Amino acid sequence: MARAAAELHVTPAAVSQQIKHLEEYFGQALFRRGKKLALSDSAEDVLPRISDAFDRLERAVAQLSKSAHEGPLVVSAPPTFAARWLVPRLDEFHGRHPEIEMRLLATRRLVDFALEDVDCAVRFGGGDYPGLVVVRLISESIIPVAAPSLAAGVAEVADLLEKPLLNDEWHSASPGFPDWETWFASQGVKVESPLRSKHFGDANLTIQAALSGLGVGLVWRSLVVDDLREGRLVWLLDKAMATRMAFHFVAPPNRINSPKVQAFREWLQAAAGQPEPSLGT
Repeated sequence: MARAAAELHVTPAAVSQQIKHLEEYFGQALFRRGKKLALSDSAEDVLPRISDAFDRLERAVAQLSKSAHEGPLVVSAPPTFAARWLVPRLDEFHGRHPEIEMRLLATRRLVDFALEDVDCAVRFGGGDYPGLVVVRLISESIIPVAAPSLAAGVAEVADLLEKPLLNDEWHSASPGFPDWETWFASQGVKVESPLRSKHFGDANLTIQAALSGLGVGLVWRSLVVDDLREGRLVWLLDKAMATRMAFHFVAPPNRINSPKVQAFREWLQAAAGQPEPSLGT
């Protein structure tokens, strides 16, 4: 009884109660009760067929589980994060786990794990994802960046008022992401005349515009960490605005223990936790 209860993740009393219900349903005892518990003769007679049925069921479930584990690892991630942070690091993951085939879906849409064949995802937000296992990966801050040619001569925040400023319209509509006027106010600078603004539809376009020397962009720090490391962009004035937003790893509970999901999560946590080069404070 104790071993059955442990396997079923219930109490021994719950197993006894279920046996009582079965005996009432069949109208006969299934066990002989004495110093030791033993199957009744009727139960002994049907045991081989019942055991065979359970064995077949177990093999069928194992086959489905094996198929889920052996198929490709399907990961969903926001497009800009996927392109600018995840993809440049995937070679390391594939080097560590050449046995795992991976399929990366770059989409802003939140996938429905109950309806879609997706194993895990990277999501950006505050971390409130009911029903999912959530691991915080990268806490985000907002920084001003520009190409080296445009960064020359910027010694203080007020100097940026004379530069063309790039607006990420997608993130500016999101909670916690400031427009340029709000950012200048946070730095103690009052905007008294219209800003020289250029508007772009998402973070990737804004970053590409900054790389092309079109202006100064307000961007999420993690999305440009490689560009800063390689010198393609300059973090102006080492100014950063902390936020409560972060990139998170998420997965449904029924997939979190899959070996391929575990391997990806562990690698992702390690990659996200690696110290950045000296980029300012």
